[in-house]
Amino acid sequence: MAIAIPRKLAHRKVRKGKNEGIATRGNTVAFGEYGLMSLDNERIDSRQIEAARQAITRYLKRGGKIWIRIFPHTPVSKKPLDVKMGSGKGEPQFYVAKVKAGTMMFEVADVSEEQAKEALRLASHKLPVKCKIIKREEF
Repeated sequence: MAIAIPRKLAHRKVRKGKNEGIATRGNTVAFGEYGLMSLDNERIDSRQIEAARQAITRYLKRGGKIWIRIFPHTPVSKKPLDVKMGSGKGEPQFYVAKVKAGTMMFEVADVSEEQAKEALRLASHKLPVKCKIIKREEF
């Protein structure tokens, strides 16, 4: 699977903005039985999302069902090395998902509890945030 890039954007370049507070949306286990919840506010790169997805898929040996609840909509621009100040903002280099504390990032279903917890634990090591594995009944 290729690295996710949005099909359409309202604006090609956006400002950083703030990523504070706790998530009020996307903060429950909605589709699967087990979920991976973020405990920090962070920007998660599309490559990190893909690495976590691959870790889950590989451990479950393509069994069960996986939902990716975050998508990298936000472009991040960088200027090339050795460029003088001024002359505008750099070109978009990669895309990130802004994740708040409490956001459910991945969900898994149709596998045993041990398999789900181990797969999500492996995925959490690929992400730059502290994570917690949540069972549907706990919510």
